[in-house]
Amino acid sequence: MARRVDPERHEARRLQIIEAALTVLAERGYEGATTAAICRRAGIGSGTFFHYFATKTELVVAILELGTADTVEKAAALDGRTDPLAVLLELLGSWADDAADPRIPGFVRAVAGVMHLPAVADALAADDRAQRDLLLPWIERGQAAGEIRTDLAPPRVASWLVLLSGGFLERVATDPDFTVAGERALLLTTAESFLRPA
Repeated sequence: MARRVDPERHEARRLQIIEAALTVLAERGYEGATTAAICRRAGIGSGTFFHYFATKTELVVAILELGTADTVEKAAALDGRTDPLAVLLELLGSWADDAADPRIPGFVRAVAGVMHLPAVADALAADDRAQRDLLLPWIERGQAAGEIRTDLAPPRVASWLVLLSGGFLERVATDPDFTVAGERALLLTTAESFLRPA
């Protein structure tokens, strides 16, 4: 008789491996983050690791996909809001706050070294699309309400907001003096200045 899989336990173990991998990738980079090191950090055997992830690249993609899923979930949490400018600034602020996790800078650097791999490039593109899809309706509502500049089309405004957010994350990952705590307020001030009508 086949063993029954408890979906909650299965997902909990998968997330345990992802959490361990995020830490090891941040500490050692992609090349240095061996599956053995990830297994040690997660407290599992290699057989368990390979039951969940066929390759280390697949694991990196899973981490990126969790970020994309979080972006999609944010959309549902915003239902009923009527303040587009505030929503857009909150979204940028929440993305900046994500970068405050001390593992994120190292993970960003690790991903930068493998972003040429098709699966990683696809996951990054999906995350970019999810961010734009989340921003666009709020930009459109803000333009209709006169809260957001109308001299640029909504997709272009979204592109600039994604650029601000991505550039902020990249700077946090590469410059130890550029911190979320020190620069978050200026990010939001810059975004608000960009978004408001002239």
